[in-house]
Amino acid sequence: MIKITFPDGSVREYESGVTALQVAESISPRLAQEVLAATVNDKQVDLTLPITEDATLRLHKWDDPEAKHAFWHTSSHLMAEALQELYPGIQFGIGPAIENGFYYDVLPADGQTIKESDLPLIEKKMQELQQRKEQLVRLDIS
Repeated sequence: MIKITFPDGSVREYESGVTALQVAESISPRLAQEVLAATVNDKQVDLTLPITEDATLRLHKWDDPEAKHAFWHTSSHLMAEALQELYPGIQFGIGPAIENGFYYDVLPADGQTIKESDLPLIEKKMQELQQRKEQLVRLDIS
């Protein structure tokens, strides 16, 4: 068993390998729906990272800057997937989350252009992809 310490100083014990999302679920189903990111031992992590040792844990909801950053970071990946489906052959530069949203620098394939009037179509494709509720998988690559 590992000990998880919360911001209010309370401590709960969990099996080693528990995730921040599982901790949130153990506290409240509503919290689990609202939490977007976590900080484990002062390091921001995604909700599925296994916690294998005693740790401090902060769960971040939308009002927290950490949660907004995680949401916008994931949204930029979703937008990239939508752009790939709508504009085959598109090339990507950087696509970071920023203070108030996210963006991607892109180079459409030969003959393709993206205009401001295309943004509703891109947003619709993003919503369609989100409705698939595909599992998000984080890969750490050296």
